[in-house]
Amino acid sequence: MKTAKEDARLPDAIRPDGDNLATEQQNGKLGTEGVSRRTFLGVSSASLASAALASLAGAQERADTEKAEQDHSFSNPGPENQPLLDENPNSNFPPLTDHGNITPTWYSFDLTHKRVQPGGWTNEVTQKVLPPSKDLAGVRMRLTVGSFRELHWHEADEWAYMLYGNCRVTCLNPDGTVFINDLTKGDLWYFPAGYPHSLQGLGPDGTEFLLVFDEGMFSEDTTLLLSDWLRHTPPSVLSKNLGLPASAIKKLPNKDLYIFPADPPASLAQDKAAVGGRQVESPYQYTFKLSTMAPTKQTSGGEVHIVDSRTFTVSKNIAMALVTIKPGGLRELHWHPNASEWQYWIAGKGRMTVFNSDGAHTMDFNANDVGYVPKVAGHYIENTGKTDVVFLEMFAASEYQDVSLNNWIRHLPPELVEAHTNLDADAIDKIPAEKLVVIPGQPRP
Repeated sequence: MKTAKEDARLPDAIRPDGDNLATEQQNGKLGTEGVSRRTFLGVSSASLASAALASLAGAQERADTEKAEQDHSFSNPGPENQPLLDENPNSNFPPLTDHGNITPTWYSFDLTHKRVQPGGWTNEVTQKVLPPSKDLAGVRMRLTVGSFRELHWHEADEWAYMLYGNCRVTCLNPDGTVFINDLTKGDLWYFPAGYPHSLQGLGPDGTEFLLVFDEGMFSEDTTLLLSDWLRHTPPSVLSKNLGLPASAIKKLPNKDLYIFPADPPASLAQDKAAVGGRQVESPYQYTFKLSTMAPTKQTSGGEVHIVDSRTFTVSKNIAMALVTIKPGGLRELHWHPNASEWQYWIAGKGRMTVFNSDGAHTMDFNANDVGYVPKVAGHYIENTGKTDVVFLEMFAASEYQDVSLNNWIRHLPPELVEAHTNLDADAIDKIPAEKLVVIPGQPRP
């Protein structure tokens, strides 16, 4: 007899879509005998490959797995972290279409240490904790009203998304012109490597933002700080360079400031005037009002906003998409030919299966999680919750590029598709020919 604990986690409950062998047998034959439309257009990229190409041996292996999940083999009398299991049902007991062993595709900012100082905090997800992410790293930062992320610069380009509140940024160009602007929730900024800048929280409650750097091993703890440079330069050199007496040099900070509280700034117009007005105004726009941008693509299942160097010209090395998926919706089966994908989950709950030559692996995602998809790896993202999924797709590339499975299939001669999939012409015609990006679906109960 199964325990109550086991009954609560039977495969039908774990896989509410019925991603198991019995359901697939009812909807379409496996192996070499054919494939149904449901299997072909299923939620997993691995489902397509498995349904079209699986051998009888593969079907038997999956049958063995399902049988084991239904009997005492499924039991776990040892300790479990139940809250973690509840948040990750597809990771713990993945769809039967999963196989092989691919690189890690998940981490969470909630597992990282926060560096807290008067005025705010920061934490980061880098290649140290997500090893395959060699091209991008992410940092979250909170600044209270008036507080600064001190004057600094980086060896990597900095891209940012405003998660909350209001912020003032400054950036100096090598030609001596300066950029100053205010941002609000949903806006972006971009500072090239080596360009000195500052960030300051504004009223009424400061700000919080996500920073993305085009260097996997980037760390906020190793940035180039003004205070650090000044205190590691001989006082006599500082006096000569700055034209200040020794008494003034002694007042300079004797420790790193990094994040520190200060009074709220003057108005934006006053700050711009104070630095020289239009005569020193930057010819380059380092911020982007994503919050007022119309969707690049919109369906009843959700929408996507794409921003890259074609729309935000200074963003030469980082491209992005902000994706919203309605409950039951699907970020369609696709891949990216020009870069790996680094995700930040802003809201909602979903699952993603990543497929490449090493296998297929499904993970669950929640707000504040980070996802990773290797370059050219097939994947989808499905909203498995009851509220909208919102996440960022980030790429170390100048342009956003993706290839839609549906779009590919529908732009091939029908007899070619039939030979590869066993689908007849009527079924092929039902596959969407347009790149929908987000496909609508029925919410889970």
